[in-house]
Amino acid sequence: MRKGILQVLKFLVFLSAGIILLWLSFRNIDFKSLADGLREANYAWILLSLAFSFIAYVSRARRWILLIRPLGHNPSLINTFHAVMTGYLANLALPRVGELTRCIALGKKEKMPVDQLFGTVVIERTIDLISLLVIMVIMLLSSGDAIAGFLRESIFIPLQNKVFSAIGSTWILWSVLAILGVISLISLIRYRKNLRKIRIFAKVFDLARGVIHGLKTITTLKRKMEFIFLTVLIWINYALMTWVVVFALENTSQVTLGESIFLLVIGGLAMSAPVQSGLGAYHYIISRGLAFLEGIRIEDGLVYAILTHESQLLLIAIVGTVSFFIIFRKRSPAADAVDI
Repeated sequence: MRKGILQVLKFLVFLSAGIILLWLSFRNIDFKSLADGLREANYAWILLSLAFSFIAYVSRARRWILLIRPLGHNPSLINTFHAVMTGYLANLALPRVGELTRCIALGKKEKMPVDQLFGTVVIERTIDLISLLVIMVIMLLSSGDAIAGFLRESIFIPLQNKVFSAIGSTWILWSVLAILGVISLISLIRYRKNLRKIRIFAKVFDLARGVIHGLKTITTLKRKMEFIFLTVLIWINYALMTWVVVFALENTSQVTLGESIFLLVIGGLAMSAPVQSGLGAYHYIISRGLAFLEGIRIEDGLVYAILTHESQLLLIAIVGTVSFFIIFRKRSPAADAVDI
């Protein structure tokens, strides 16, 4: 009961933050112009964008299989895809809960240990972060000082100031927390045999062992070239699904592929905000990014952001819901008998 209440409170907190960000994005906006833009958009380009994103999701599922195989399991592509989409669906409720949800979903469907699967997801997310950073560095080196200036003034400097301000004003607290963390880690290592007698610590140690075992799969990966190819394919499709939407609107059709990669990067940063699926944060930063790049009106930038963001949410909601019921549906005894 208490856990359920806590989850509801988390959902409401994140949703409230998203609503505030939406208000910041849409305040002082001409809503008639916004509505006209949505009505006049060419939605054929949105369908093409969704096709690219679907290819990316399938590629992600296949790449996850390559990480799972060294664990001694070989899940089917269809079940892995449904687990991935179930995870995306869960992220619509609570940020980052999808990673654990998809491990639970695939573990249930394919009878695999969830803790080891979570280790493979940690690897996958780390690789995605590295890929995004590589794209960002390439963009900064090739796109000139203007884009670099936008990132520096709008993202890096404010973030840096907040971090330094927090650490500088509460350095005693941070020091105490660091010392307590070190003491706790040493105690866990030194007294782990005694702590194992306590049920909760036994579960923690087992979970840690499973995650570490899952992390080791990257060192025993056999199809490395396919893994690299799939990673590149995922990001190519992300770039294309971001770019083609600009042609849905006359006022954004001049945006180039290179500029859309810039939108992909800043959109990725916005999606990492602690709100459901980047709600509000994505709309704000994308509309301002388009205004910075091409002098596009904020209203037109918001139309582009709505078409891109909400179409993806709709795809995830539909496919994710279908995947959820396929993964977690209760099978009849007759069906089980047929399998036997």
